[in-house]
Amino acid sequence: MEMNYEFRKRLLEVHQPDIRDHSVIRQPGQMQLNDGFAIYIDAHADMVIITAAKDLQDYLFTSMGLSLPLKKVDNLCNQKNNAIVLGTTQQLGRDWNGQAVAGSFMINCSESLVEICGIDGRGAASGCYHIEDITSFVSAPVLDFCSQTYYPAFSPRLVHSGYGLDQYPDSHLSAIAHAGMDAILVFTKGVDQTPSGYQDFNELIYRAGKYGIDVYAYSYMENPYHPEDAKAQEYYESTYGRLFGRCPGLKGIVLVGESVEFPSRDPRVSNNRFRDNTDNGIPVYKPASGWWPCEDYPQWLEMLKQIIRGKKPDADIVFWTYNWGYAPEEDRVRLIKSLPGDISLMVTFEMFEERPLENMTSSCVDYTLSFAGPGRYFISEAKAAAEKGIKLYTQANSGGLTWDIGVIPYEPCPYQWIKRYDAMLEAKEKYGLSGVMESHHYGFWPSFISTLEKYMFSVPKTDGELLCTMLAKRQFGEQSYIDVLEAWKLWSEGITHYVSTNEDQYGPFRIGPAYPLVFRSDVKIPTVPYAHFGGNKICFTDYASDELYRITFHTMGRSNLLQQRLPAEIRSLERMLECFRQGGDILQQALSRLDGYRKQYGELMLNLCRFIECCTMTVINVKRWNILRALTRTETDNNKLYSVFQEMIKIGRDEIANAYNAIPCVQLDSRLGYEPSMEYIADEEHIRWKIRQVEDVIEYELPRYMSLTDGANSTGGRS
Repeated sequence: MEMNYEFRKRLLEVHQPDIRDHSVIRQPGQMQLNDGFAIYIDAHADMVIITAAKDLQDYLFTSMGLSLPLKKVDNLCNQKNNAIVLGTTQQLGRDWNGQAVAGSFMINCSESLVEICGIDGRGAASGCYHIEDITSFVSAPVLDFCSQTYYPAFSPRLVHSGYGLDQYPDSHLSAIAHAGMDAILVFTKGVDQTPSGYQDFNELIYRAGKYGIDVYAYSYMENPYHPEDAKAQEYYESTYGRLFGRCPGLKGIVLVGESVEFPSRDPRVSNNRFRDNTDNGIPVYKPASGWWPCEDYPQWLEMLKQIIRGKKPDADIVFWTYNWGYAPEEDRVRLIKSLPGDISLMVTFEMFEERPLENMTSSCVDYTLSFAGPGRYFISEAKAAAEKGIKLYTQANSGGLTWDIGVIPYEPCPYQWIKRYDAMLEAKEKYGLSGVMESHHYGFWPSFISTLEKYMFSVPKTDGELLCTMLAKRQFGEQSYIDVLEAWKLWSEGITHYVSTNEDQYGPFRIGPAYPLVFRSDVKIPTVPYAHFGGNKICFTDYASDELYRITFHTMGRSNLLQQRLPAEIRSLERMLECFRQGGDILQQALSRLDGYRKQYGELMLNLCRFIECCTMTVINVKRWNILRALTRTETDNNKLYSVFQEMIKIGRDEIANAYNAIPCVQLDSRLGYEPSMEYIADEEHIRWKIRQVEDVIEYELPRYMSLTDGANSTGGRS
């Protein structure tokens, strides 16, 4: 049983201890490292190479049981025997024979020499991590003779912290670098200011730099002036200019509509902030500037660009169109064509896509793995970016987690991830896609998914299905890997039945089995004062109340929602649930044949699967509850109404049982129920809070309404 935040112990352990299988020995065409080898670096090696060399030394000791000395020498080329030589092309006197992409490396292995040659320090470090990976795949310090060049398909690869909001201890930075990511994001309200408080940005830039990782600011800064306002230049110099003047090591900045709203003069938008889009309390039916492709965004960006690049000439200014993919393509493309040509455009990969749901459609809201992508919104803007010649990035959540379920570390659905990775690589060829945002504030968690991604995003690319087999063998051994692959296939199918809706992603799928069942009285989720999005800020407990009834009675008609959409969503989620249950049962059987670290690893994966089942069951129960809840507002026959209340009580009791089933899951793995911006929102304490809430509703609130019906009067008023 883990205490809250104990998952961080696992995040701080970069190298898995004692994975060596001594039965694996070198074969013809292979070499084997032993204690007679040493690691050599140049006497003038930079900090990235020194850090990587120490990391390789620790990996060989911790994971493989080898004790290799680390030595600095004046001439790396002289080291030929029993040597791991680590350096750059210049230090090793090598001519680069591949694409000259930052982070590229060559590996040369012979009888008694492993040469790791990077085009730069980052490339040399990536080569070290590659050696770690391939020896981990065979659980032995055995390497094939080879001479091979590798380079990354995408850069930057940006992630938020999975350790804690904007928290990056060295071990987490190391894990990020091992996964092939080369940039991190920090929410930025000003110099050394994050939503969580003070952070020394320059210290973070320095520490991240040791791992070859760049730091981007994700702007949360206020933008109260239009670029034509008299005070605009002075103000933006004092904010964005001051940030890059004081922190010149920042690589760039990400600007997304909802976080950088400014007083646009586009007549199609209001002059209000999104969260107060009213005129003396009366709603304004125009979007706020952060939610529309305003015609003066290029003017605003040009001003910021001049200010920022006055402090840092090569700053990467990333403009993200996340908030207005729903807008007409004509308006979105017109904006892209008028953007400054020397910034970067980021477009979400699968968002806004309409997908079939029986005889209806369902839109991909926010981020989901249920649809691999790309969506039509992405394609339309990617084409426009290619025509404009502007650098193209995408937010694809490719590090392993989307908003499908808000309080898990990763989605164990490799075959669906493979489809997304292949689609992203195709977008690279078609539209010049070059950079990727790998996660949002739910953060990055190292997993077999991130390893799968790393080698699919490496050139030469490794086939995804082959990688799945290699990963299953590595983590579960020859005796169980086939069963594990079958479980992964079922989970990968299961996630395609996920239904992406705002009601669920900002409701029961956000916090899983801690989500309450509200009847008439809404509730507030318990929270801690330091949570960035604590309580109900991004989780709405009164399930789609306004939207549900607006759609029910005005847009689609009550019968359409109650008789078609929600039941169709339930049926789809029931298929998802069955896939995860079947996959979990198969994995559970496979675990009976394992022991040691493989069994521990498998138990955590099985536990994740069971928690996903509980989350899915909660959403199904919430939908069933709210179908009946809507009927209590319209049903006039008291006998029928009494039956509705009885069925709601049954659903409530079923959901209480489901919540109890989730408690052992969060007890075993403290990462479940946690999300960096919300802190703990579905741990044992929150799940037990929800159980009490549902008990109160079915024992007190519902019976009060039942007592008003004829059926209740005839049975004494309580069930």
